[in-house]
Amino acid sequence: MVDRTPETVADIARRTGRPQTTVSKTWTRHPHWPAPLNERRGRWRLYNPDDVDDFIRDHIDRQAAELEPRRLYTATELENAGIGIKAATIRADRARGRWPAPDDTTDDVNRWYGATVTKALESRRGYRRGGAG
Repeated sequence: MVDRTPETVADIARRTGRPQTTVSKTWTRHPHWPAPLNERRGRWRLYNPDDVDDFIRDHIDRQAAELEPRRLYTATELENAGIGIKAATIRADRARGRWPAPDDTTDDVNRWYGATVTKALESRRGYRRGGAG
């Protein structure tokens, strides 16, 4: 295992491609944000990059559950499948044009194929693509 150089909030923001304000004003205030190391770079606190990566994996990044590509899912079934989005969010995003049209509307129930949902999730911020991270 290679020791990684401790990093500041600015380093973390740069490395993750997120705004520094998101890291400093949102992530660092999360109850599970890692404690700073007992050293500083100038006036800046330093964090262990491995601890930061664990935090991001567990609390920021969301991965879609394995959905069956040709199975139809309702919004509630998607929420229960653990995709990281509530059924109400799916419905609201659908109304705002931020979620794809249903693949099936039999009996006035909106249903999406797993493949459609997976594609929609890949374009949403906060989701890992292809399991990388």
